Amino acid sequence: MPLHLKTALGAAQRAEADSKVRLIVEGILADIEARGDAAIRELSAKFDKWEPADFRLSEADIEAAIGKLSARDLDDIRFAQANVRRFAEAQKAALTDIEVETMPGVVLGHRNIPVDAVGCYVPGGKYPMVASAHMSVLTAKVAGVKRIVAAAPPFHGGPHPAIVAAMHLAGADEIYVLGGVQAIGAMALGTETIAPVDMLVGPGNAFVAEAKRQLYGRVGIDLFAGPTETLVIADDSVDAEICATDLLGQAEHGPTSPAILLTTSEKLARETMAEVERLLTILPTAEIARVSWSDHGEVILCADDAEMLAVANRLAFEHVQVMTRDPDYFLENMTNYGALFLGPRTNVAYGDKVIGTNHTLPTKRAGRYTGGLWVGKFLKTCTYQRVTTDEASALIGAYGSRLSMLEGFAGHAEQANVRVRRYGRRNVPYAGAAE
Repeated sequence: MPLHLKTALGAAQRAEADSKVRLIVEGILADIEARGDAAIRELSAKFDKWEPADFRLSEADIEAAIGKLSARDLDDIRFAQANVRRFAEAQKAALTDIEVETMPGVVLGHRNIPVDAVGCYVPGGKYPMVASAHMSVLTAKVAGVKRIVAAAPPFHGGPHPAIVAAMHLAGADEIYVLGGVQAIGAMALGTETIAPVDMLVGPGNAFVAEAKRQLYGRVGIDLFAGPTETLVIADDSVDAEICATDLLGQAEHGPTSPAILLTTSEKLARETMAEVERLLTILPTAEIARVSWSDHGEVILCADDAEMLAVANRLAFEHVQVMTRDPDYFLENMTNYGALFLGPRTNVAYGDKVIGTNHTLPTKRAGRYTGGLWVGKFLKTCTYQRVTTDEASALIGAYGSRLSMLEGFAGHAEQANVRVRRYGRRNVPYAGAAE
């Protein structure tokens, strides 16, 4: 049975915080829907101290922002985007349209159709999340989305140059300097100056995540996202420094980001806890990471790999860093996670920033039923059917008529019956009285 050497806050405290966020977001979205641009302007001034003449950046604004970056910064952004593009293109190539004749005269198929318009939110409050532009805008572009709207909050009183550059280089059609719930509401609901989108994607704080949750149904979303989660699965083949670094490297995201060490080595567990405390004395983001580790960090001791696997599948964490003698055991057997990082040579930061896989991933145990954002999320797999012979229509119609009457759907049955009467021979049995 797993032994908890360190535990986190209880579910009741987290639920109370979620309830407060829910009520605030409801009010903001209702205001945006009622007053449009006026509400957006007031909210931006209130929360971000940002009230420009136009929230949308012009071509000149974009060029000016990009001009503030060094050649090295731009090269780094292009390098990361090249990796994301290559992987997204490979994923898209695996999604083929199909057409098959399932029986003589009956042709069925599907087409992968891009969503028409997508809103991509890029967080930029505490940290300017440049990489989120690659993950959302670029992936939507590879999928073939016709209109891509990108929004990020102001940073130090204006657009963040690197975020703007990443959005533009990734292929955004419209770029807005607009943050928080007001950005999410504007893109989803539309205003007098911002046309609504069909889908919202991208990470954000608790308010952004709640806004997407409340708007789901009116628009599509990538997934329900909460605070960043990190699970480190390790045995004594690695040391405390690398485990502690990988835990705190994600705990710095925010004060509610869970970071858990799952290990078969009590020695490694206790040394990692001690190393965490040492690193917290020198880490520049320790103020945030310390709260996250104190309130949401856990250390769980297990008997063997099988028990670690069972606990990991139950947790269904967003990021799972596997540093054991046999990481492929977890690749082959884990079923609930957002992304796996196998072996000590890789880590979550690679996936977050540059390696090419998407960093928008399921949290709060959503990994039990969905994967993360990828090119396929921007595609609708839509079916079609074609009946090419009279005989096939009459045959399918006969079965369809009887099955419709089995359920009591007389109108459905008559849709089939009229085809049997029109295309079939008189000896084909069906549910209709007239032949």
